[in-house]
Amino acid sequence: MKAKSKILLIDDEEVVRDSCTQILEGGPYEIASASDGTAGLRLVEEFQPDLIFVDLKMPGISGFEVLEKVAAMDPTIVMVVITGFATISSAVDAMKKGAYDFLPKPFTPEEFRLITRRSLEKRRLTLETISLRREKEMLREHFAHIVSHEMKAPLSAVQQNLFALEFELAETLNETQKETFKRTKSRIDELLKLINSWLRFVSVDINQLQEKFVQVSVKDEIARALETIGPYAVRKDVEIITAIDESLHPVIGDGLSLSEAFGNLISNAIKYSNDGSKILVKAEENANDVVVTVKDEGVGISKEDLPHIFEGFFRGKSGQAMASGHGIGLAVSHQIIEAHNGSIEVESEPGAGTTFAVHLPKANPVQPTTG
Repeated sequence: MKAKSKILLIDDEEVVRDSCTQILEGGPYEIASASDGTAGLRLVEEFQPDLIFVDLKMPGISGFEVLEKVAAMDPTIVMVVITGFATISSAVDAMKKGAYDFLPKPFTPEEFRLITRRSLEKRRLTLETISLRREKEMLREHFAHIVSHEMKAPLSAVQQNLFALEFELAETLNETQKETFKRTKSRIDELLKLINSWLRFVSVDINQLQEKFVQVSVKDEIARALETIGPYAVRKDVEIITAIDESLHPVIGDGLSLSEAFGNLISNAIKYSNDGSKILVKAEENANDVVVTVKDEGVGISKEDLPHIFEGFFRGKSGQAMASGHGIGLAVSHQIIEAHNGSIEVESEPGAGTTFAVHLPKANPVQPTTG
């Protein structure tokens, strides 16, 4: 049997409390009422309502104070203001303090029923969202545990034993056997890199990341990324050209994460570029943002693939015959940039290259900059 929704009425006018109760009688509701804010707050703890109707003007604690205190106690409780002194400014103030909606007196029974249904639906969706987030977090942790302990650890052990075996047999191996060892080690290394990419993708926690935010030099983080990626570009004979504005404003963020995001974009550009081609890495700013652009001359991305490139584990058709990929790097970059209140735009045509543009809000220069 479905539990009844709990509704709390807080109003100093008995006639209002009685009429609201009568309107909802016979419905799937459990109703409690209080004649002032103090009694209402006490009932919030005891009754644990899903929905509260509160008058703004009452003796003692005002409705505004009730809104603030309830929002601090349990922000998932939906609160609706009912008052005979409705003004635009009071409605705005009530919304700022946590009210979901505003119902001016007098109101019809149908208006009251409608706002009750709508508010309880809001409460249901809020609780469902919280539940889904918790479930997602549990699945994320479970996936990370399985990948780390059931895949990475055994594979690392195989890799270590393979190294030891190769060393032990070094003097007796013929060229064919040496080549077999080489290919096997390379494949294991690729699998370990893939597993580490999976773990990184599921480990990006926006809240934890934002706790470490300070002012960051975008120029320094691009340089850090290029230092790491540089050898890869050399191996593919790809030239990286930089055009970095020397007077860039800092941004608020986590330096290592931003370096990783830039590195993923540059690495992706190298991966899908032809040998001997060029990549432009540019950083400039407009009125509000620092804009980092990575432009390549590679195979490009089809219109069908463009909407999906930031999805985890997505790998489109473009360039599949040229390079291997598992669709993790761009998804991680997208997560990181969004955590920094930024955005990534992409423009591409098959055979004409791809341009990624990262927009990051400029920081107010009040904190020390870190590289």
